[in-house]
Amino acid sequence: MNSVETQHKKLKESLEYLSEHSAFYKRLFKTHNISISEINTVKDLQKIPFTTKEDLQAYTNDFICVPKNKLIDYVTTSGTSGKPLSLALTNADLDRLALNEYNSFITAGVTNNDIIQLMTTIDRRFMAGMAYFLGARKLGAGIIRVGNGIPELQWNTIDEIKPTVIICVPSFILKLVEYAEANNIDFKNSSVKKVICIGESIRNSDFTLNALGKKITQKWNLALHSTYASSEMATAFTECHSFKGGHLQPELIITEIVDDNGLPVNNGEAGELVITTLGVEGMPLLRFKTGDICISYNEACKCGNNSLRLGPVLGRKKQMIKYKGTSLYPNALYDVLENIEAVVNYQVEVNTNELDTDDIIINIGINEKAGNKTLEIADTFRAKLRVVPKLNFLTPEKVKQLLFPKDNRKPLLFIDKRN
Repeated sequence: MNSVETQHKKLKESLEYLSEHSAFYKRLFKTHNISISEINTVKDLQKIPFTTKEDLQAYTNDFICVPKNKLIDYVTTSGTSGKPLSLALTNADLDRLALNEYNSFITAGVTNNDIIQLMTTIDRRFMAGMAYFLGARKLGAGIIRVGNGIPELQWNTIDEIKPTVIICVPSFILKLVEYAEANNIDFKNSSVKKVICIGESIRNSDFTLNALGKKITQKWNLALHSTYASSEMATAFTECHSFKGGHLQPELIITEIVDDNGLPVNNGEAGELVITTLGVEGMPLLRFKTGDICISYNEACKCGNNSLRLGPVLGRKKQMIKYKGTSLYPNALYDVLENIEAVVNYQVEVNTNELDTDDIIINIGINEKAGNKTLEIADTFRAKLRVVPKLNFLTPEKVKQLLFPKDNRKPLLFIDKRN
């Protein structure tokens, strides 16, 4: 059975499961007079309305398809683009999560001969940390659950156990390098050769390394494998050794890329990613709008896995900024700032001005030794994006406080205060 046939078979199974067990989708099918017997292919999904994050937030319990005593693990989304969502998983869902990450490791060339150092948290209801642990266990690879932060502990562990792969937010690699350089650690000749990158983009839309990716590889010759995932989809898109986008796992998820009218875009065009989970027991989702703007690629991959691939996320749909006649996403601002050596950290804030248009304020932490870089930074924005946001220069310590309020596990790089 090929991947298309597999998806159609699993789609039918999922629709039957939802029509029997999901209060939310029973109601949706009835309200819109949808007969699931008429939904046989991925293309037929267009007959079904989208599910939104607002639906999931407002009717959380109606999405649960099993008795409460079958729910084993509870997770929340990171909440970087709004209020966190709560999700629940069954034992079968945890097995599926393990399979997902097992497949992802295989795609990235990780084997049972590797030792993986996990530099993300496995607590605080964080799905990714649990997924990586379960996937490594299924693969038979060693895994060291160090958690995030504390460069000294990370290096002590690397020196002691000699991991070959690390999993972390890519910007943290620069912290590891900074600590290594300050403490005469020969990081370039360490055991670590490969990184599974989570939570931040390291590539441009043409798959070249972006500013962050270049900064890392210029310092440390590592294979950087980009990943894309979310708690709602419980599935990861991971790069192979060709580094040309994250591979779809067709037995676990169906993807659609749609325009502002909800219609499919042409191949190679950007649109919002819509997902339908396959094989999820606790809280399966049907035509769920992720809010992420992506491009999918269907041409054959050099690695031999010819599944659809997703390129780097261009931005979140709700985060698109229209500023002085230019439309852009926060990632474009980040890329400019990452290329300026004097910038230590930053936070982008968008609000609505008195003319009811978007305003951008960037709080920038500047290296005190760099001197006055105001004009240089403004000129860089003008050259790269044709517009200059309002720049607010602060100490790196003050910007760090803005980035991590109440011990957030992810930095709040983007604050949207628009009407």
